[in-house]
Amino acid sequence: MKGASLIFKIVRIFFGVFMILVYFGMAYLLYTNFFNWTTEPWLTSRYFFAAILAVYGVYRCYRQIKGTDYYRLKDLEERNKE
Repeated sequence: MKGASLIFKIVRIFFGVFMILVYFGMAYLLYTNFFNWTTEPWLTSRYFFAAILAVYGVYRCYRQIKGTDYYRLKDLEERNKE
């Protein structure tokens, strides 16, 4: 059971880092107008959406570094130690 838990943890770390890169990447693409939006509602709101994605990317990064887990991996690890 310990091997499966380790593999699950490694996959979660990889996915977490991947998603952080996705959020920062999308924020960068929106900020630089990569999609070439020229109509007015999207032209000004892209900065807002870029900021939201960047802030959420920072939050995900903090959560990844801190080790905050919403899926009870720590409970599973404690149960495996017993």
